Amino acid sequence: MMDSYIYVLVALLPLSAAMVVFQVNPYHALVIRGILGAVAAMVYAVLGAADVSLTEALVGTMLAITLYAVAVRSSMVMRLGVLAEGAIATDSEGNRHFGQLLDDLRAILGKRHMRLELVTYKDQQDLHQALMEKEVHATCTRPEDIDCTTPDAEKQPYHTVTRVQRIYDIIQAELSSPATSITYVSIPEEKHS
Repeated sequence: MMDSYIYVLVALLPLSAAMVVFQVNPYHALVIRGILGAVAAMVYAVLGAADVSLTEALVGTMLAITLYAVAVRSSMVMRLGVLAEGAIATDSEGNRHFGQLLDDLRAILGKRHMRLELVTYKDQQDLHQALMEKEVHATCTRPEDIDCTTPDAEKQPYHTVTRVQRIYDIIQAELSSPATSITYVSIPEEKHS
């Protein structure tokens, strides 16, 4: 009867493990993974394995969570290449369209717990090269041959190009803003000799 609390502690292990597996938000999963490691360390300590408990607390909880947090933080970002300030929009209407486009992209990415990071380049050539060298996931520019009398130019003052198929699929399906057209480009993989 006195050791019934051990059964409760041991029952927390599969429960917290299942919570980690079924968690959608990667940041919440990190917190739950920390709880899982703490519960495991506590079970080992109660069962008399102090060395295993200490190892689980240090490596399984603190170090693993730190490394996972760095990996999640760096992989949950979409880098959008744009031209330097002033080259994107030359009028207040263009600034309004670009601001709305960025807000829409942030909302779409936010649903997937991602963030949008803008990377500026001085000219169109550098921007295109950054996309080809995989420095950015997508680029957003004004079409070079935009004709102000064309109705399409009024509807879509920006053109977004992405090299990531999944990002293209998400934005194509969910972007309701008429501020941009989106294109997917396939970048060939480099062959190493």
